[in-house]
Amino acid sequence: QELRQQQACSCGSTRRRGVLRAPQVTCKAASAVLVKTLRFVKNVPCFRELPEDDQLMLIRSGWAPLLVLGLAQDRVDFDTTETVEPSMLQRILTGVPERQSEAVTGQSRAAVGVSVVDIEAIKAFLKKCWSVDISTKEYAYLKGAVLFNPDLEGLRCLHYIQSLRREAHQALNEHVRLIHRDDTTRFAKLLIALSMLRAISPPVVAQLFFRPVIGTVNIEEVLMEMFYGK
Repeated sequence: QELRQQQACSCGSTRRRGVLRAPQVTCKAASAVLVKTLRFVKNVPCFRELPEDDQLMLIRSGWAPLLVLGLAQDRVDFDTTETVEPSMLQRILTGVPERQSEAVTGQSRAAVGVSVVDIEAIKAFLKKCWSVDISTKEYAYLKGAVLFNPDLEGLRCLHYIQSLRREAHQALNEHVRLIHRDDTTRFAKLLIALSMLRAISPPVVAQLFFRPVIGTVNIEEVLMEMFYGK
């Protein structure tokens, strides 16, 4: 009975969503980080040696976590303001037809940003990175571990990409042991930060940081144009 009550009440709840408080400033900073991120990828020799199909897959899967890593490295903070999406009950009471309701819902989601939960995940990651005070070299190794993602289906050079990720982790571990000999937990902290990126999806990053600038343009088309000039 309690479960039925919770389910019955859920239709009247509103979905908390957020938008950037200063979109012009934050989107400009995010765009600058994106340019630097793609430049970093271009300058990784092992990446450019991969078949173009593998490059495309790695860019599409990795651009968002790489961007958020770049935001952390450049200390780009941002504020959001909360808004709400009309609940199911509100749409029912206003008598909006189902098809029209679906269209309005899609438009409203675009207008009201992203879930507050997703925003909090990004902010938690930034806070984690800043608390660890990650160095430039450590950021580079972390980016390598993110870029070379062997978990994607259809990679032609899967084993090579697996070895590149292992190499990035090993280089990070060796660097930490050399520079931070007294901090036996630092490597684990960096891996925890890396794991937090999995909760951050590319659509959320695109919606929050680039939708105010590029509108409905597909972010992947922008990425391909920036990276390959096509």
